[in-house]
Amino acid sequence: MATKIRHEPSWPKRDYPDLREHIAALDKAGRLQVVKEKICKDTEMYPLVRWQFRGGVPEKERKAFLFTNVTDAKGKSYEMPVIVGAMAANRAIYAIGMGCAEDKIGAVWAKARANPIAPKRVENAPCQEVVIQGAELTKPGRGLDALPLPISTPGYDSAPYITMPFFVTRDPDSGIQNMGAYRAQLKSPTRLGMNTSIENPRGGNIHWEKYRARGEKCPCAIVIGGPPAVWYVAGTRLGIDVDEVSVAGGLAGSAINVVKCVTVPLTVPAEADIVIEGYVDNEYLEPEAPFGESHGHVNLQEFNNVVEVTAITRRSDAILMSYINQLAPSESSVRARATFEPRFLMHLRQQVGIRGLTRVVAHEPLTGGSRALFLLFDRTVSDTEVWRALYAAASFQVSTGKIVIALSDDIDPESNLDAVIWSMVFRMKPHLDVKVLENWNPGHGPRDIVRGHMDSALLINAVLKHDMAPLALPKREFMEHAKTLWEDKLNLGALHPEAPWHGYSMGAWNDELDREAALAVKGDYWETGRRSAQRRRKGVAVNTEIRFVDEGEDGTE
Repeated sequence: MATKIRHEPSWPKRDYPDLREHIAALDKAGRLQVVKEKICKDTEMYPLVRWQFRGGVPEKERKAFLFTNVTDAKGKSYEMPVIVGAMAANRAIYAIGMGCAEDKIGAVWAKARANPIAPKRVENAPCQEVVIQGAELTKPGRGLDALPLPISTPGYDSAPYITMPFFVTRDPDSGIQNMGAYRAQLKSPTRLGMNTSIENPRGGNIHWEKYRARGEKCPCAIVIGGPPAVWYVAGTRLGIDVDEVSVAGGLAGSAINVVKCVTVPLTVPAEADIVIEGYVDNEYLEPEAPFGESHGHVNLQEFNNVVEVTAITRRSDAILMSYINQLAPSESSVRARATFEPRFLMHLRQQVGIRGLTRVVAHEPLTGGSRALFLLFDRTVSDTEVWRALYAAASFQVSTGKIVIALSDDIDPESNLDAVIWSMVFRMKPHLDVKVLENWNPGHGPRDIVRGHMDSALLINAVLKHDMAPLALPKREFMEHAKTLWEDKLNLGALHPEAPWHGYSMGAWNDELDREAALAVKGDYWETGRRSAQRRRKGVAVNTEIRFVDEGEDGTE
């Protein structure tokens, strides 16, 4: 992520971009939409951005939205701009933040994990240009009420939420800090809700439990904005005892500057835009939510943690970064899928030792990018390898692989789910090729209060298991020629081919059949009729396939 940076004279040097430089890179790449019109953060902002995910806008055309004239439902105006979609409105934006090409995301992540770079402690930092603490927080417009936090799901959410903070907590035993991306409900100018989603083990909850056992309040810091490398690591589950800031250094290729907080014993990225410091109450939980969640349903009201704010520090020109979540596709699903697919492919190939696996595709729209998976194999794969991969997929991590379908790699599930159904219809026999696994843990998702929390997983083997006749479409060269006629000569408009769009062999095809097809397109099909008469037979049943009758390699007896 090497980027030329303008250093302020008194700020520590760095060799990685912050939020401002990331926004500039998005603008340069044509990935930024600046909205200067007055927009209400409570009723208009998120519905406006949401339309690019639900309005037929192609994924590659989605953008980050920068709102510079923000108001609330009561007419209050905010000086601080809000940016939505800057992290992962699409894969191209994610790649810009990662500082690499889209097809290199997996390799960059693998390198970062293998080569972490420890953070660098600094004394002064942009994130502490403005410091508000103590009684000052209770004055109008000085506490959390100064932040233009949007309502993510107007009509359902109970309040504005911080949707892409990362909560920094520390294990009181080991001293290792953990960053977790949890939602934070705005409750008062000095109080936030905190939901660590304990169905998936999170450092924040484990640390809070340890502090509670000691009779102490858990210190935390809620970070908004800052270096893209830190956002991406904070939103990825790397393990409770992993120093994520070091992995972020690996992503950035340089040590991340960190600074000590003002009122809590933690360190945070020096270039963060906003830092909210405080302590998690160790005695009381409060009602929190409803909130539209990443699993695509509204999370109903729960008792969850409460953070009492002790300080808010920020840059003088802070930008509030908000993260569009809820029903997939969203930033959450784009980010998760971009990291999950290459990581899972590597796991299956290297840790499980699966042979013949060419690709992992996570289904994203509506389902979110981990519950429905497609495993693509080459034609050499054995049935044993397919089933080993299917079982491994359903047990990789909590909530991964509720439905896993193995396919041959002539199927592209990403571009055409109809082809997946076609493969299941013609290449799968349910009594032989389907398994149901009980006691599958659904993890983060809507709860089944009638039948209980535990779920099951469905494994389907729909790979090509024997030679089959070609797909009944014209060969590629004829379809390509017809496309040229359609678009260039007849001017009938642009075509958008949907796979499969041409015929191809699936093994049950030989040179003689190819010769006959070539004669046909030359108009010489009478020759095929003449040869057919020479191959007459007695004593065979109607519909007997020629390939199962003893003939020479050239098709003659």
